[in-house]
Amino acid sequence: MPRLVDPAHVEPVVAGLVGAITVDGGPTPEQLLVLRAVTAHLWERPDLDPATVTVLDPAATAAALPDRAVRRRFHEVLMTLETCRHPFSAALVERSEAYLDALGVDGPDVAILRTLVADGHARAHADFDRFLMGSVADRHEAGLTAEAPDGPEPELAARVAAFADLPADSLGQAYLAFYARHGIALPGTTASPLNHFFVSHDMTHVIAGIEPTAAGEIALSAFQMAMDDTPVNVGALFASLVVHEAGFGDSPTIGHESGILATPGAAEVFAASLARGARCSGDVSAADHFALAPLPLAEVRDRFGVPAPADPADGHHCW
Repeated sequence: MPRLVDPAHVEPVVAGLVGAITVDGGPTPEQLLVLRAVTAHLWERPDLDPATVTVLDPAATAAALPDRAVRRRFHEVLMTLETCRHPFSAALVERSEAYLDALGVDGPDVAILRTLVADGHARAHADFDRFLMGSVADRHEAGLTAEAPDGPEPELAARVAAFADLPADSLGQAYLAFYARHGIALPGTTASPLNHFFVSHDMTHVIAGIEPTAAGEIALSAFQMAMDDTPVNVGALFASLVVHEAGFGDSPTIGHESGILATPGAAEVFAASLARGARCSGDVSAADHFALAPLPLAEVRDRFGVPAPADPADGHHCW
């Protein structure tokens, strides 16, 4: 999926996005940091500074962006920028919704963020938990069921452990090395509703070469969404942003974090991962990874057109 937004629409998209986050005194430094990184890395416009654009109001933004796909991608970036505002505010929700209403786009993030403002963290957390488990079920490994059994899955653990018999350069061996490197138990070793999800999720980590740091988790979801912005992949990005950036939801393995994209280098890794994902020729997260496991990792990456990261030694990648 090239660029996510075509060159002719980059300027009005940025101008509209700045308008949508101009509340309570203007965009925050973190919001501008993230939007500046996306503009430079994904849309290849380092000359276009969001801090100096002439903003577009909702009606002008809708008039400048008639294409449905561009409008959808405006929403995807706005979703990211909303979660980057700390503290979150009712004014931001109202302003963002005015733009999304004008563009005629919507998503689960809109309802959950509205709940956060209207009913507080506890209610939004509960809504997010329901969304997260539905999203996880949609992202299970091909060939495995959407719901994992209640107990351990020794057959799954043995199937994964058998990757040790594959060639040294194989995807399967790289997958086992990922688990060993981070001290993670193989899926199926213990009972978890996420076992079938983690096979697909962690295979995507390995193929993308993105490590499971906090910034890396957001970057991986950005990479996934940019490969193909299906509802499943957009949902993956939103879930990651809520857990690692917005701080009002959590995952069973990590808990929650806040403001990760404001940490040094994180916005750059996020935006660069969007750009890398957009250059892929297929969605590696939706593949049958057990079928791909015997192949050389380099061949799998070539098959899906996965480009190397600009800086594999930045602490967020393993290439």
